[in-house]
Amino acid sequence: MTDRPLRLHDPDDRGFASDNYAGAHPEVIAAIAAANEGHQVAYGGDAYTARLQEVVAGHFGPDARAFPMFNGTGANVVGLQSMLPRWGAVICTSTAHIHTDENAAPERVAGLKLLTVPTPDGKLTPELVDREAWGWGNEHRAQPLAVSITQTTELGTAYTPSEVRAIADHAHARGMTLHVDGARIANAAAHLGCGLREFTTDAGVDVLSFGGTKNGLLFGEAVVVLNPSATEGLDYLRKLDMQLTSKMRFVSAQLVALLTDDLYLRSATHANRMARRLRDAVEGLRGLTITQPTQANAVFAILPPGVADRLRERFRFYDWDAATGEVRWMCAFDTTEADVDAFAAAVRAELDAAA
Repeated sequence: MTDRPLRLHDPDDRGFASDNYAGAHPEVIAAIAAANEGHQVAYGGDAYTARLQEVVAGHFGPDARAFPMFNGTGANVVGLQSMLPRWGAVICTSTAHIHTDENAAPERVAGLKLLTVPTPDGKLTPELVDREAWGWGNEHRAQPLAVSITQTTELGTAYTPSEVRAIADHAHARGMTLHVDGARIANAAAHLGCGLREFTTDAGVDVLSFGGTKNGLLFGEAVVVLNPSATEGLDYLRKLDMQLTSKMRFVSAQLVALLTDDLYLRSATHANRMARRLRDAVEGLRGLTITQPTQANAVFAILPPGVADRLRERFRFYDWDAATGEVRWMCAFDTTEADVDAFAAAVRAELDAAA
């Protein structure tokens, strides 16, 4: 018998498939270890969840309240469900995670109708919102009562504070509330060069799904209520939707660590910088076309037929649109310059071989 933990993977195995593939940040692991001593009250009555409320208020304003969740889908489902009646509908983009990657959980679990709008860059505008913002009082149509945007978007683009404010004002003027899926909100903050409050609370956002797992947490996200009048029943819905963790201190401790000493910003800034380094290394290569701005930690590109499959023999990454040959490459807090340079060299070699 060995006193060392059994390792079942190669720690040198690196890829560009998802920031979810990365491990947990050492500072987060240390926070979990510190919270592991002794006993604490279960279901959120612990010192770490209390501290989380103070930290969240410091970032988002005195009215902000955090509800720790297990995962991002749970945060989106619970947050949106608390904002809408059973007949309510949510306007979002056709590429929104709540529409494409949550197995219809917002509709099946939360009981909400999603009204989707196609966009070229993953971003809504007031004009695009109006494509589905109609039919109030029509008993035959689900009522559009909320707008949900993703920051940063599924296409790696970021909303500026003024763009968020324009959508918020537009939604509020029509009796709707604004939800933000912030799975990569830290990457947006790093790109925009501003604090979290500036493009959330101060821009009119009502409810935020605050992401942690993609930015160095072991697990855990939070619904952050910025406008208390925009939600109802969150305390009950979290349990009803199976997102109330008994040992909540371990989620809260991670979130506190992430939001302390700018860990969220340090990690996201690095991930964004690695994506920029990757784009700079491959942009202009013959046969490769960059398809989206690189504003966060994602690079989108179209490759010639067969190139992606050959690259995947050495590096993991996903197709974004197999029909067009578009792929997505993601960087994380632990992506190194050597990782990027090795991958870029492989891309260049495969493109040369395909020419």
